[in-house]
Amino acid sequence: MADDQKSRLYKLKPITDRLPAVSKPEGHVHFRTKMLWVIVILVFYFVMTNVFLYGLDSEKTVDLFAQYRAILAGAQGSLMHLGIGPIVTASIIMQLFVGAKIIKLDLTNREDKAVYQSTQKFLVIVMILVEAVPQVFGYLVPSDSLISGLNGTFGASGLLRGENIARLIIVVQLCVGSYLVFLMDEVVSKWGIGSGISLFIAAGVAEALFTGTLNTEGYYPDQPLSNSNLPVGTIPKTIYILTHQSAADLASGGYE
Repeated sequence: MADDQKSRLYKLKPITDRLPAVSKPEGHVHFRTKMLWVIVILVFYFVMTNVFLYGLDSEKTVDLFAQYRAILAGAQGSLMHLGIGPIVTASIIMQLFVGAKIIKLDLTNREDKAVYQSTQKFLVIVMILVEAVPQVFGYLVPSDSLISGLNGTFGASGLLRGENIARLIIVVQLCVGSYLVFLMDEVVSKWGIGSGISLFIAAGVAEALFTGTLNTEGYYPDQPLSNSNLPVGTIPKTIYILTHQSAADLASGGYE
């Protein structure tokens, strides 16, 4: 491709080439090696879903996307809070722009394809910030203890007051977690089997099915099980109802 016909995205190469990336394997990757990487990434995924954001007040935080968590492969209040959202959004934007010829890149050309992939990586970072900042300054509430501690260091007024610093800390955690998800997706795509995004969605759905079926905790975990605090899982709930209610009560409508 002639220099005068090259996309302006080539000007981003000095930046995108310095972004952390996963290198491609030089030769054939054995099936056992692929499976090993898939298992390792799955373990990291579940670990990240259980590493909660430091300084977040879980009691005051509202999860507006609770019903979409399985699809987004995320976990509320954790490093996986944003899930695969930034990756999918960046991918859709790049595909639309290239397909509509807004971005002049020939994906059959090796150089253009490399620029496309590196630009998408840069766009993922942009989308992480676009999704993280409004959520943190919207409904992800920092804990009062963290704000109080930071107020003692930075003061309680001005731009660099404790509350803003606390929110910035949460934004940084979301950015780190989301970019790790992107790198994990690259590992699966290059060293594993299939797509990392598909793997994370499948893992999220499987986890939701498992907990929704076998979870023995009540709707209010800090309270003992009772007629008004039944187990969350379908099977434990059924067993609890059958063992704690008479046949006459069940015939007359049970807990309903």
